[in-house]
Amino acid sequence: MKNKLTYCTMTAVVFVFANLAGVCAQEDAMMEAADSMKKMDPMAEQMVKYGSPGEPHKILESLAGQWTYTTKWWMSADAAPEESQGTSENSMILGGRFLKQEVQGLSMGQPFEGIGIVGYDNIKEEYSSIWIDSMMTGIMSAAGQYDAATKTLTETGSLSCPVTGEKHKPFRGELKIIDDDHYAYSMYSMGPDGQEFKGFEITYTRTGR
Repeated sequence: MKNKLTYCTMTAVVFVFANLAGVCAQEDAMMEAADSMKKMDPMAEQMVKYGSPGEPHKILESLAGQWTYTTKWWMSADAAPEESQGTSENSMILGGRFLKQEVQGLSMGQPFEGIGIVGYDNIKEEYSSIWIDSMMTGIMSAAGQYDAATKTLTETGSLSCPVTGEKHKPFRGELKIIDDDHYAYSMYSMGPDGQEFKGFEITYTRTGR
């Protein structure tokens, strides 16, 4: 009888310790998970900080809507401008992180389409843009800063120019917000004499939001 009681007691002790071990293992796993979360929190906070739209993106949001435009462009500083008209549909995409512009109109008497993307890079602390259209096979890209006092985004970039054949033709662009219903974009480049001249200008008038 004594041996049976001893065996039962030992069995009970083993059972208790086994359960305690299981509980401890679960607690250790939970503590490890909590430690991992603590380590991840700063990374998560940084991702949210750098990956979320903020005040600079609201500048872009102000340009969302429907617009008509008139384009003027000059082959040289002393040339008469060519003119054309069209429409632009501007919308914020990817959770308010980028402004997408879709343009349709005429250029040199031919149907014209263009797509632009403008965003603000929280890490680089600058605006950046790309542009593609139906008159070239390259991608125009630029980056710059916005001056709140003049409501002007000034950018510099380059494009592969179908007119001159240059692979990396530099340019300077200015996007100026005139008021809630008007804005303009001008592009400047260097002429053969080494002097900068305005080669391109678009004026926009809002038709809807």
